[in-house]
Amino acid sequence: MTETWNHEAATRFVEGLFARHHGEIYAYLVRMLRDGELAADLTQDSFVKAYKAYDTLEKDENARAWLYQIAHRVALDEIRHRKIVRMVPWTGDSRGASPSAERLAMDLQLSGPLERALARIPERQRAALLLAEVHDLSGLELAAAMGVSHVAARAILTRARESLRRALAAEQDAERLAEARRDADRAANSGARR
Repeated sequence: MTETWNHEAATRFVEGLFARHHGEIYAYLVRMLRDGELAADLTQDSFVKAYKAYDTLEKDENARAWLYQIAHRVALDEIRHRKIVRMVPWTGDSRGASPSAERLAMDLQLSGPLERALARIPERQRAALLLAEVHDLSGLELAAAMGVSHVAARAILTRARESLRRALAAEQDAERLAEARRDADRAANSGARR
């Protein structure tokens, strides 16, 4: 931004970011943490950190990815602090509230096997898929949000897509096997009744 840190400019800038991106940052953190109240607190913390780090943003056009990177790190810091071992993005809504519009859209797009397949892949790969596919970040935005180079972000996303394909194939195989077992059980039960 500038060499000197201007508090008024930082306030205006972060307020603008808040107006544009508050909802999506909150939704991202809810999926990571599966706790709406914690996600709301960490969303606020993310914007406070963005204000304090205003002078580190090099280009305005990178602001969205920069904000995701801050939110991701805030969540990871909280997880480490609480010694929560596993992040499970892609699921969860605020307790006691109706599902978000984004959650409803995801429910329409994600089948049970797809959600289970996503749970099988590494967290970093899930995060890359989440940022690229659900939040529609560009390759450069994804790289900035993940804190890696553009080439590394593409490689992570490529591995994530391949891991997801393999995990989905395994889920589909398991589903076919379970269906075959149910069919065999039904056949055995109907034969026993005769």
